[in-house]
Amino acid sequence: MKIIDLRSDTQTQPTEQMRKAMYAAEVGDDVAGEDKSMNALEEKAARLIGKESAMFVTSGTQGNLVAILSHCSKADEILVGSESHIFWNENAAVSSLVGAQTRMVNNETDGTLNIEHLTTSFRPSSGPQFPYTTLVCLENTHNRCNGAAISPEHTSAVAKITHDNGAALHIDGARIFNAAIALETDASYIVRDADSVTFCLSKGLSGPVGSLLCGSKEFIETARKWRRMLGAGMRQAGSLAAAGIVALDEMIDRLSIDHDNANILANNISNIPGITIDPANIQTNIVIFEVDNKLTNTAIVVNRLKEKGVLVSTYFGVISGGGSFIRMVTHRHINRNDIDEASKILRSVMADLRQT
Repeated sequence: MKIIDLRSDTQTQPTEQMRKAMYAAEVGDDVAGEDKSMNALEEKAARLIGKESAMFVTSGTQGNLVAILSHCSKADEILVGSESHIFWNENAAVSSLVGAQTRMVNNETDGTLNIEHLTTSFRPSSGPQFPYTTLVCLENTHNRCNGAAISPEHTSAVAKITHDNGAALHIDGARIFNAAIALETDASYIVRDADSVTFCLSKGLSGPVGSLLCGSKEFIETARKWRRMLGAGMRQAGSLAAAGIVALDEMIDRLSIDHDNANILANNISNIPGITIDPANIQTNIVIFEVDNKLTNTAIVVNRLKEKGVLVSTYFGVISGGGSFIRMVTHRHINRNDIDEASKILRSVMADLRQT
């Protein structure tokens, strides 16, 4: 039985060109700044994002943590979206390892931050009873909001409010190139007003491991100290860097194929009874739909799909009143035939559940 793995674009495998580049990579001591392949990757990443400098990290979660450690001190407060990956999926790192406090700003269904709520969420700068609000975190694309692409205009508006209040803006841009493709612009333009940005190589870009943290030269120098403290200073990391260079050179433009497949998938399943989804909300490669709890529950649907060779993920939602949601993510290993087959299997599973 063929497996159609729609759990995440993290399931992508490195391309043949990446494997060849990894084999041939020139390596050195990256902690000492002597790995030429890593230096080349970091320089390329900084140029693409429009920042002075960049640093390789092992994951997007680590990149976000190092960024927050570099921006904040203990007992500070950071503002994050109510549906943000930093809050939901990073194991309370902000409170546990940074020693800062997170405060929720409402996410709209399109992944943007509620501007009025953001404006009123900064702490007063005086008084010993208040933590300092030192950082705002924005996510683009927004994972839990249908992979929404956040516009440059919204990003700039958030940045102005943030900077006017004396705080820094960090963008969790794990899929920032998906946003750039969807919005038909450059990633550097979207994040031009941000103080720091992370993006992943190991999702839709098909790199085997790693993310990049980008910012000013001074910021990255601070970030390198925190990365080292976390035990994440790497030595001959050039093999990973070589794959990352191929990812940035060859894999960005093809993300549009994943977006097209996600749109087709959303439209295919939009009329299945027991499923709620608006295909108009699908901008990139993430398809999220709600399952009617009166008919069944997500765990049953996920297991039935798995039995038929379709792998998906699930989570509990907040924006839509706490409903149960299933997520499907398109990527390089998913083609149009897979989309059609997965749609048919989901339709069959839901039909069977209605009859039981």
